[in-house]
Amino acid sequence: MATPLPSTSGNEGGGDPQSGSGAEASSGLTHVASFLAVNAGMKPILLQGHERSITQIKYNREGDLLFTVAKDPIVNVWYSVNGERLGTYMGHTGAVWCVDADWDTKHVLTGSADNSCRLWDCETGKQLALLKTNSAVRTCGFDFGGNIIMFSTDKQMGYQCFVSFFDLRDPSQIDSNEPYMKIPCNDSKITSAVWGPLGECIIAGHEGGELNQYSAKSGEVLVNVKEHSRQINDIQLSRDMTMFVTASKDNTAKLFDSTTLEHQKTFRTERPVNSAALSPNYDHVVLGGGQEAMDVTTTSTRIGKFEARFFHLAFEEEFGRVKGHFGPINSVAFHPDGKSYSSGGEDGYVRIHYFDPQYFEFEFEA
Repeated sequence: MATPLPSTSGNEGGGDPQSGSGAEASSGLTHVASFLAVNAGMKPILLQGHERSITQIKYNREGDLLFTVAKDPIVNVWYSVNGERLGTYMGHTGAVWCVDADWDTKHVLTGSADNSCRLWDCETGKQLALLKTNSAVRTCGFDFGGNIIMFSTDKQMGYQCFVSFFDLRDPSQIDSNEPYMKIPCNDSKITSAVWGPLGECIIAGHEGGELNQYSAKSGEVLVNVKEHSRQINDIQLSRDMTMFVTASKDNTAKLFDSTTLEHQKTFRTERPVNSAALSPNYDHVVLGGGQEAMDVTTTSTRIGKFEARFFHLAFEEEFGRVKGHFGPINSVAFHPDGKSYSSGGEDGYVRIHYFDPQYFEFEFEA
């Protein structure tokens, strides 16, 4: 397996779709000129540790670690500051769809197409728990306190979609592989899910475009909305958990209120949106997506179609793009301090884009 490589001068700026970062901008925003300046200072670090396309990337709370999973059985953890690989969690036998780390980064949770959800010791890489399921585990996550885990399974092979809840403080639940609560989803399988504010609910996006808010205590549906017309690929919360952004196959990303699920903003593109993330400290949204593999017919149509796209949160207007991946971008994430973001692509690579401090200060100066 290849080891991570630091960025080189060929990766810095320039606008070449096959090497570094380029930028395109639309009129009407004061961010345009500053974004061009910022983009010139971006120094992407290339992480090479997967053999197949990336499925999800996620920072821990402090932001010093970046966890990556892909359509191979490998779970990697990297130092986000320099792209050095810290370790690999070995045990899955199929594609890994999801990953999460708890509040103090003691434990890591992963869900896989090998019909299992696994709990790991973050520091040693030791597998602490193996929860077997009847179908692939599509989403997983720790609650705010790190004591409760939830994961959802796919509707396949005659089995319906379920959301399962385990309390890690009760070893008998783990030993017997019996959750304390299991929510059936009969109509449309869950394709993305996150814990809501204070761990009182989970917010789930479905294959049909619906959003449901499920109570973490009773399992009942608290709120149901349908603002998307196609599958919801990703849900990510704002830092204060008051809002979240969705990414959908209907070529849009949308902003919602976490409590009421009220639709706030829409960010439109020409292609399916696979992932979207909110900046923790500025009014910026980054979108990752691209053409479906079945729709890509020639090499010429692939060039320039796989940028990370930046939108203004309030104005819903695109102000910049960053190129680099050789295929659709499957997952994006902002660093908790907002000074960098990462993207994982269909090409199997993860790229960490750091903003040069002098340009960063110039862009966001009050």
